[in-house]
Amino acid sequence: MYFELMASMMCANYGNLEKEVTALEEGGIDSFHIDIMDGRYVPNFAMSLNDMAYIAQATKKPLDVHLMIEHPNNNISIFLEKLRKGDTVYIHPEAEYHPSTTLQKVINAGMVPGIAINPGTSIENVMEMLRIVKKVLVMSVNPGNAGQMFLPYVGKKYTKLLSLKDEMHFEIYWDGACGADKIKEYAPRGVKGFVLGTTLLFGKDASYAETLRNIRALKF
Repeated sequence: MYFELMASMMCANYGNLEKEVTALEEGGIDSFHIDIMDGRYVPNFAMSLNDMAYIAQATKKPLDVHLMIEHPNNNISIFLEKLRKGDTVYIHPEAEYHPSTTLQKVINAGMVPGIAINPGTSIENVMEMLRIVKKVLVMSVNPGNAGQMFLPYVGKKYTKLLSLKDEMHFEIYWDGACGADKIKEYAPRGVKGFVLGTTLLFGKDASYAETLRNIRALKF
Protein backbone atom coordinates (compact mmCIF):
# COMPACT_ATOMS: atom_id res chain seq x y z
CA MET A 1 0.00 0.00 0.00
CA TYR A 2 1.42 3.35 -1.02
CA PHE A 3 1.33 6.34 1.34
CA GLU A 4 3.51 9.44 1.53
CA LEU A 5 5.91 10.12 4.39
CA MET A 6 6.92 13.71 5.16
CA ALA A 7 9.68 14.73 7.56
CA SER A 8 8.72 17.43 10.08
CA MET A 9 11.88 19.52 9.81
CA MET A 10 11.20 21.55 12.95
CA CYS A 11 12.27 18.36 14.75
CA ALA A 12 15.55 18.02 12.85
CA ASN A 13 19.04 18.61 14.22
CA TYR A 14 19.93 22.18 13.24
CA GLY A 15 23.56 21.62 14.16
CA ASN A 16 23.98 20.09 10.71
CA LEU A 17 20.91 20.72 8.60
CA GLU A 18 22.66 19.74 5.37
CA LYS A 19 23.44 16.30 6.78
CA GLU A 20 19.87 15.91 8.01
CA VAL A 21 18.40 16.73 4.61
CA THR A 22 20.79 14.35 2.85
CA ALA A 23 20.16 11.48 5.27
CA LEU A 24 16.40 11.86 5.01
CA GLU A 25 16.51 12.09 1.23
CA GLU A 26 18.75 9.04 0.91
CA GLY A 27 16.60 7.22 3.46
CA GLY A 28 13.54 7.54 1.23
CA ILE A 29 11.51 10.43 2.62
CA ASP A 30 8.89 11.67 0.15
CA SER A 31 8.90 15.35 1.08
CA PHE A 32 10.08 17.87 3.65
CA HIS A 33 7.44 19.45 5.89
CA ILE A 34 8.32 23.02 6.85
CA ASP A 35 6.48 24.58 9.81
CA ILE A 36 6.61 28.39 9.78
CA MET A 37 5.31 29.94 13.03
CA ASP A 38 5.08 33.64 13.83
CA GLY A 39 4.47 33.57 17.60
CA ARG A 40 1.07 35.17 17.05
CA TYR A 41 -1.21 32.70 15.28
CA VAL A 42 0.37 29.98 17.43
CA PRO A 43 2.24 30.55 20.73
CA ASN A 44 5.62 29.50 19.37
CA PHE A 45 8.28 30.40 16.83
CA ALA A 46 9.56 27.67 14.54
CA MET A 47 11.29 27.60 11.19
CA SER A 48 12.26 30.71 9.30
CA LEU A 49 12.02 31.86 5.70
CA ASN A 50 15.75 31.23 5.35
CA ASP A 51 15.45 27.67 6.71
CA MET A 52 12.80 26.99 4.10
CA ALA A 53 14.85 28.54 1.31
CA TYR A 54 17.92 26.51 2.25
CA ILE A 55 16.03 23.20 2.21
CA ALA A 56 14.41 24.15 -1.11
CA GLN A 57 17.82 24.47 -2.74
CA ALA A 58 19.37 21.50 -0.88
CA THR A 59 16.95 18.87 -2.17
CA LYS A 60 14.97 18.00 -5.27
CA LYS A 61 12.25 16.47 -3.11
CA PRO A 62 9.02 18.47 -2.75
CA LEU A 63 8.46 20.85 0.16
CA ASP A 64 5.24 21.03 2.15
CA VAL A 65 5.17 24.49 3.70
CA HIS A 66 2.76 24.90 6.60
CA LEU A 67 2.17 28.59 7.31
CA MET A 68 1.02 29.01 10.91
CA ILE A 69 1.01 32.79 10.63
CA GLU A 70 -1.53 35.59 10.87
CA HIS A 71 -2.75 37.08 7.59
CA PRO A 72 -0.49 35.08 5.27
CA ASN A 73 -1.78 37.08 2.29
CA ASN A 74 0.31 40.03 3.46
CA ASN A 75 3.59 38.15 2.99
CA ILE A 76 2.77 35.13 0.82
CA SER A 77 4.90 36.41 -2.08
CA ILE A 78 8.17 36.20 -0.12
CA PHE A 79 7.53 32.51 0.49
CA LEU A 80 6.36 31.70 -3.02
CA GLU A 81 9.39 33.29 -4.70
CA LYS A 82 11.75 30.99 -2.77
CA LEU A 83 9.84 27.79 -3.56
CA ARG A 84 9.69 25.60 -6.67
CA LYS A 85 6.70 24.87 -8.87
CA GLY A 86 4.94 21.84 -7.45
CA ASP A 87 5.74 22.57 -3.80
CA THR A 88 2.74 22.69 -1.45
CA VAL A 89 1.67 25.67 0.65
CA TYR A 90 -0.87 25.21 3.45
CA ILE A 91 -2.64 28.11 5.15
CA HIS A 92 -5.05 28.15 8.07
CA PRO A 93 -8.37 29.62 6.87
CA GLU A 94 -9.01 31.27 10.27
CA ALA A 95 -5.79 33.24 9.95
CA GLU A 96 -6.96 35.18 6.89
CA TYR A 97 -9.85 37.52 6.13
CA HIS A 98 -10.18 36.17 2.57
CA PRO A 99 -8.40 32.80 2.43
CA SER A 100 -9.52 32.10 -1.14
CA THR A 101 -7.52 35.14 -2.32
CA THR A 102 -4.38 33.78 -0.67
CA LEU A 103 -4.96 30.31 -2.12
CA GLN A 104 -5.35 31.80 -5.59
CA LYS A 105 -1.92 33.39 -5.26
CA VAL A 106 -0.52 29.95 -4.43
CA ILE A 107 -2.20 28.49 -7.50
CA ASN A 108 -1.04 31.33 -9.76
CA ALA A 109 2.55 30.72 -8.65
CA GLY A 110 2.37 27.09 -9.76
CA MET A 111 2.26 25.67 -6.24
CA VAL A 112 -0.16 23.14 -4.77
CA PRO A 113 -2.81 24.89 -2.60
CA GLY A 114 -3.69 23.41 0.77
CA ILE A 115 -5.46 24.23 3.99
CA ALA A 116 -4.63 23.09 7.51
CA ILE A 117 -7.54 22.33 9.81
CA ASN A 118 -7.09 22.76 13.57
CA PRO A 119 -8.68 20.29 16.01
CA GLY A 120 -11.24 22.94 17.02
CA THR A 121 -12.17 23.91 13.45
CA SER A 122 -15.28 22.27 12.03
CA ILE A 123 -15.35 20.95 8.48
CA GLU A 124 -18.47 23.04 7.85
CA ASN A 125 -16.43 26.20 8.40
CA VAL A 126 -14.02 25.29 5.59
CA MET A 127 -16.41 23.54 3.21
CA GLU A 128 -16.03 26.04 0.37
CA MET A 129 -12.24 25.94 0.69
CA LEU A 130 -12.40 22.20 0.01
CA ARG A 131 -13.51 23.04 -3.53
CA ILE A 132 -10.33 25.05 -4.13
CA VAL A 133 -7.53 23.11 -2.49
CA LYS A 134 -5.74 19.94 -3.54
CA LYS A 135 -4.54 18.97 -0.06
CA VAL A 136 -6.05 19.09 3.44
CA LEU A 137 -3.67 18.85 6.39
CA VAL A 138 -5.62 17.69 9.43
CA MET A 139 -4.08 18.65 12.75
CA SER A 140 -4.53 15.81 15.24
CA VAL A 141 -2.95 17.98 17.95
CA ASN A 142 -3.25 21.68 18.74
CA PRO A 143 -0.76 23.50 16.49
CA GLY A 144 2.41 25.12 17.72
CA ASN A 145 4.55 22.48 19.42
CA ALA A 146 6.03 19.06 18.73
CA GLY A 147 5.51 16.06 21.01
CA GLN A 148 1.85 16.61 21.89
CA MET A 149 -0.77 13.93 22.56
CA PHE A 150 -3.29 12.83 19.92
CA LEU A 151 -6.77 14.30 20.41
CA PRO A 152 -9.18 11.36 19.91
CA TYR A 153 -12.16 13.45 18.76
CA VAL A 154 -10.23 14.41 15.63
CA GLY A 155 -10.85 10.87 14.34
CA LYS A 156 -14.41 11.81 13.41
CA LYS A 157 -13.07 14.70 11.35
CA TYR A 158 -10.98 12.29 9.29
CA THR A 159 -14.04 10.11 8.73
CA LYS A 160 -16.05 13.07 7.45
CA LEU A 161 -13.28 14.31 5.17
CA LEU A 162 -12.69 10.81 3.76
CA SER A 163 -16.35 10.74 2.72
CA LEU A 164 -15.89 14.03 0.79
CA LYS A 165 -12.45 13.74 -0.79
CA ASP A 166 -13.35 11.92 -4.00
CA GLU A 167 -16.32 14.16 -4.76
CA MET A 168 -14.38 17.36 -4.04
CA HIS A 169 -11.02 16.20 -5.41
CA PHE A 170 -8.60 16.71 -2.52
CA GLU A 171 -6.19 14.47 -0.62
CA ILE A 172 -5.94 14.17 3.17
CA TYR A 173 -2.72 14.37 5.19
CA TRP A 174 -2.08 13.63 8.88
CA ASP A 175 -0.09 16.04 11.07
CA GLY A 176 0.68 15.52 14.75
CA ALA A 177 1.36 12.58 17.11
CA CYS A 178 1.71 10.19 14.19
CA GLY A 179 2.54 6.71 15.46
CA ALA A 180 2.59 3.43 13.57
CA ASP A 181 -0.88 2.64 14.89
CA LYS A 182 -2.30 5.74 13.20
CA ILE A 183 -0.70 4.85 9.84
CA LYS A 184 -1.99 1.28 10.06
CA GLU A 185 -5.51 2.50 10.78
CA TYR A 186 -5.82 5.49 8.46
CA ALA A 187 -3.69 4.68 5.40
CA PRO A 188 -6.04 1.84 4.34
CA ARG A 189 -8.98 4.20 4.83
CA GLY A 190 -7.59 6.71 2.36
CA VAL A 191 -5.32 9.17 4.20
CA LYS A 192 -2.66 9.92 1.58
CA GLY A 193 0.31 10.98 3.71
CA PHE A 194 1.68 11.39 7.22
CA VAL A 195 3.95 14.03 8.75
CA LEU A 196 6.58 12.27 10.87
CA GLY A 197 8.07 14.00 13.89
CA THR A 198 9.41 12.89 17.26
CA THR A 199 6.87 10.07 17.67
CA LEU A 200 8.30 7.94 14.86
CA LEU A 201 11.25 9.52 13.07
CA PHE A 202 13.41 12.00 14.95
CA GLY A 203 15.48 11.36 18.10
CA LYS A 204 15.60 7.58 17.62
CA ASP A 205 18.54 5.19 17.78
CA ALA A 206 17.87 3.82 14.29
CA SER A 207 18.96 5.63 11.14
CA TYR A 208 16.38 7.49 9.10
CA ALA A 209 16.70 4.88 6.35
CA GLU A 210 16.01 2.02 8.77
CA THR A 211 13.09 3.83 10.38
CA LEU A 212 11.50 4.66 7.04
CA ARG A 213 11.94 1.08 5.81
CA ASN A 214 10.22 -0.20 8.94
CA ILE A 215 7.31 2.18 8.48
CA ARG A 216 6.83 1.16 4.85
CA ALA A 217 6.96 -2.50 5.89
CA LEU A 218 4.00 -2.16 8.28
CA LYS A 219 1.48 -4.97 7.96
CA PHE A 220 -2.07 -3.95 7.06
